[in-house]
Amino acid sequence: VMANILAAVQGSQPDVVPVRRALISVSDKEGIVPFCTFLSSKGVELLSTGGTAKKLREAGLTVDDVSDYTGAAECLDGRVKTLHPKVHGGLLAVRGNKSHEQQMTEQGMKPIDMTILNLYPFEQTVRSGANFEQCIENIDIGGPSMLRSTAKNHVSTCIVTSPDQYAHVQAEIEEKGGTSLALRKKLAAAAFALSAAYDSAISSWFADQLGEDSPIVTRVYKPEFPLKYGCNPHQKPASIFSRLGSKLPFEIKNGTPGYINLLDASNAWQLVSELKEATGLTAAASFKHVSPAGAAVAVPLTDIECEAYEVAPEVRETLTPAALAYLRARNADPMCSFGDFCAISDEVDEATAVYLKREVSDGIIAPSYTPKALEILKAKKGGKFIVLEVPPNYSPGDVEYREVYGMAFAQKRNDILLTRDHMKNVVTASKDINDGAVRDLIVASICIKYTQSNSVGFAKDGMMVGVGAGQQSRVDCVKLAGRKVMTWYLRQHPKVLGLPFKEGVKRQDRVNARVRYIEGDFTTEEKARWDSQFDVVPESLTEAEKVKFLKKASGVAISSDAFFPFRDSIDHASKLGVSFVAQPGGSVQDSQVTDACDEYGMAMCFTGVRLFHH
Repeated sequence: VMANILAAVQGSQPDVVPVRRALISVSDKEGIVPFCTFLSSKGVELLSTGGTAKKLREAGLTVDDVSDYTGAAECLDGRVKTLHPKVHGGLLAVRGNKSHEQQMTEQGMKPIDMTILNLYPFEQTVRSGANFEQCIENIDIGGPSMLRSTAKNHVSTCIVTSPDQYAHVQAEIEEKGGTSLALRKKLAAAAFALSAAYDSAISSWFADQLGEDSPIVTRVYKPEFPLKYGCNPHQKPASIFSRLGSKLPFEIKNGTPGYINLLDASNAWQLVSELKEATGLTAAASFKHVSPAGAAVAVPLTDIECEAYEVAPEVRETLTPAALAYLRARNADPMCSFGDFCAISDEVDEATAVYLKREVSDGIIAPSYTPKALEILKAKKGGKFIVLEVPPNYSPGDVEYREVYGMAFAQKRNDILLTRDHMKNVVTASKDINDGAVRDLIVASICIKYTQSNSVGFAKDGMMVGVGAGQQSRVDCVKLAGRKVMTWYLRQHPKVLGLPFKEGVKRQDRVNARVRYIEGDFTTEEKARWDSQFDVVPESLTEAEKVKFLKKASGVAISSDAFFPFRDSIDHASKLGVSFVAQPGGSVQDSQVTDACDEYGMAMCFTGVRLFHH
C-alpha cells in the first residue's frame, strides 16, 4: 500500500526575495556579528534567542527575542525555544497563497525570510568524552526543525547554515536586493545534507552505545574544488571534497594539484609523519603513483655516498636535516623518483628548497615553509610547482570509507605506529640487532605500510635502498626490490663513479646512464646513443665485477608487509647483504624461514603486525 503523497501547495514563485526578517540561532558565532550588522543596515528585523541575542546586543544591534515574538517563554532548561507555530508558520507559509496569508493574520504570524543557524555540536561533545546523558543533551531539536522548515520553503525563505556562506549571501543581497531562487535552492540542498549527516552521527553513536551496527550511515561531503580529471584524462568530471564539518588536510600554497598528486601527497605525508614520530629524526619521502620510490630519515652521508649522489663538498656543508632526508629519499631510486611528489616531516628551509629546485618533481607537502623556501618553490616549474601545507593537529577520523563499483567499504584507519617495541621479538639464533639496524627496520616497515601490496622493502643507513611494490608473489617482491638494491649499491662501484661524461650532459641523463651501465642489457641502437655521452667509451661493467663488489654488501635490513610463506625470499635476500629481517610472522612455514635466517647468520624479528595496503 502506497503512502498518501501530498500535492504541492500553490503560491507565488519570485526569483529574488527581499529579506525583511531573519531568525538567528547559532552555536558557532564566527562572523555572525559582521553579517547581522550588514543585515541590520539593510533594514532587516533580527529575531534571536539566548546567547546569540546577547552577543548581537553587545555589538550594539537591535534584536527582538523569539520569546517576545511568540509570547511563549523559553522553558525546560532551554529545550523549548523555537518550537512554536509562530516560528514555523513564519517559515513554512507559502507566499502568495491567500489561505496561508489569511491564517497567518488570524494567528499573528509574521513571515520570516531567512534563518541563520548552526546545530548543537553533537559530534564534538562525543569526541570530548562526555557521558551518555551529556551527549543526549547536545542533540539539537529546534535547530534541525527550523533548518528543515526553512529549506523546505526555499521558494520564499533562505537557510544559512555555515559561516563560510555569509559572504556569498551578503554579496547577493548587496547586488540584487535579496536572495535569488538559485542561491536558495543551493543553500537548501546544503542544509538537508547537514541534517542528514547530523542525524546519521546521532544514530551511529546511539547504535554504538547499544553495541549494535548502525542501521544507516550517511557520509556528507562538501565540494572543495574541481580537478582537471581523475586518474586518466577521460575520467571527467573529477573533484575533491572535504568531510562536512572538517577541513581538508592541506592548504594549497602554490600550483594546481591533480587527482594522483593528492593521492601521493596524502600517503607520503602519513609516511613521513610516522617516521618522524617513530625515530625522532626528520623524514622525507619521494612518491610516484601512490607508492614510495624512496623514503629516508636524516642520517649523515658517507664520503662514498656523496660521490655517488653528486653532492659537492660545499653542498654537503649546507645540508640541513630536511635537505639531507630528502636527498637520501630521492637517491633510493633516482630514476623512479623522476617527476615525484615529495613529503618532508619538518619545516622546509632554504637549503631543502635549493636542492629540490634542481630536481624534476611535481610538488611537495610539509607542515610549514620558511619565507625564502616558499619563494624558491613557487618559482619552480614556471610557477606551477605544487606546494601543500598541512595544518597542525589535523584529524582524519578513526574510520575511512571508499566507494568501488557501487559498493562502499569502511574500515578502521591503519593508524598503528611501528616502533622499536615491534622489533623486540627476535626469533633467530642471532639476537644482535643494533640501534642502527632497528632504525632501518622501522624505516623499511613504515615505508612498506604505504606501498601497494604485496610489498617488501630494503633499508640501510636510514634510507630505503629498494622498494618492491604490487607483486602477487612475495619472492617476486624481493627480487624486484633486490634488483633496485643491487643498482643502488653498484652506483658506488669505482667504474660507475668514474664514468667520463662529456661536458654538458645533464644531471638526470647522467643518473639514467649510470643505471643502464649497471644493467648492461643494451640494444644496439641504445648502446650507440649511450656511447655518445662520452668522449672515450667506458669499458663494460662485467658480471664478475658486479658479483665481486656485491659480496662486500652487509648490514642491509629487509621488511615485509606480510609473512614470508617460504624460505626462497630469505635465500634471495642473502645475496644482497641482508643482515636484519622484520616480518609479521604467523606462517605455517615460520620455522623453515627462521632456519634459513640462521643459516645465513641473519637476525629476524616478528612484529606481529600485517601491513597490507590497497
